[in-house]
Amino acid sequence: MKTSHNFFSNLAFNLAESHIGKTGTNPSVGCVVVKDNSVISTGVTSIKGRPHAEFNALNKNISFKDSEMYLTLEPCTHFGKTPPCIDLIKRKKIKQVYYCYDDPDLRTFKKAKKILKKRIKKIKISKKNLDFYKSYYLDKIKKLPLIDAKIAFSKDNFTISRKSKWITNWRSRKVVHLIRSKYDCVISTSKTINKDNSLLNCRLEGFDNYKPDLVIIDRNLNLKKKLKLFNISNKRKTYIVTTSKNTKKISFFKFKKIKVIQLTSLKYKKDFDLLFQILFQIGKRRLLIESGLIFLKTIINLKLLNHLYIFKSDQKLKKNGLNNIKMTGISKLANNKKIRINLNNEKLYKVKIK
Repeated sequence: MKTSHNFFSNLAFNLAESHIGKTGTNPSVGCVVVKDNSVISTGVTSIKGRPHAEFNALNKNISFKDSEMYLTLEPCTHFGKTPPCIDLIKRKKIKQVYYCYDDPDLRTFKKAKKILKKRIKKIKISKKNLDFYKSYYLDKIKKLPLIDAKIAFSKDNFTISRKSKWITNWRSRKVVHLIRSKYDCVISTSKTINKDNSLLNCRLEGFDNYKPDLVIIDRNLNLKKKLKLFNISNKRKTYIVTTSKNTKKISFFKFKKIKVIQLTSLKYKKDFDLLFQILFQIGKRRLLIESGLIFLKTIINLKLLNHLYIFKSDQKLKKNGLNNIKMTGISKLANNKKIRINLNNEKLYKVKIK
């Protein structure tokens, strides 16, 4: 009995997901090669974007003649820093190529079909992968980064505990680190970092060398000088976004190898549009906001947010709970978008905002 296209394409998406947020300006692509209904090779886009998934799958000393290939994205047909993957597919005599998404890059868009003709076929995307290339499509079509956010609140809808740094349990906090690993940049505020002395990296086994870059919104340069984030490895870049002209503080941050992005204003939508354009220009494609309620509501109200992860604790804070502003609207977002995951009675939602 022949295994379904859906099975092999889902395997390819699982591979692609393992590197999402880690492939620079290139998309993370998964590749599964099948012969006689058995997987004979797999590949995924390498960290930082090269080599591509197809090269990684086919760069093996075995025969690929008359095999079938399953890809999450249309294979590239253009010369860039490397030759087009379509040439390698032809050279290895792949009999049939199945893919799920057209590549929105105009250098390749729907061109693979013209080259491979009957040997390539676009297949249906499974429901769980319908939003997989949201950031890549925003990149190529609108020249914008994907902007997502994360927030946690108690069962009685408080985002701050007067007694503890955390609202959620250890399992939920581990999942936060996993989510973080899928973004190339985390955005927070000086107020949040000063309060929690946050590192905002990925403290999971196997993720030691992966730290998303950090952008700190600090309009008045209130960031404390003695913070843990100044002592971690320089394997990630840190940026401070400010409207201040405090040359002494700016010099201190530059000495700490922190890049300073100076804006004339950071109040209106046009100011945030400019900021996200700057981040896009320096290669940031997937942004995760981890801040307090005030900054998050600003981004939502300006209609800049794509998705929101909501962690809902199973504990009530009662008199120990606090919010800086009203939770109006946000708590209601946690509805039927629950992610199926074991968080020891806590819940996780991923809500599509736009």
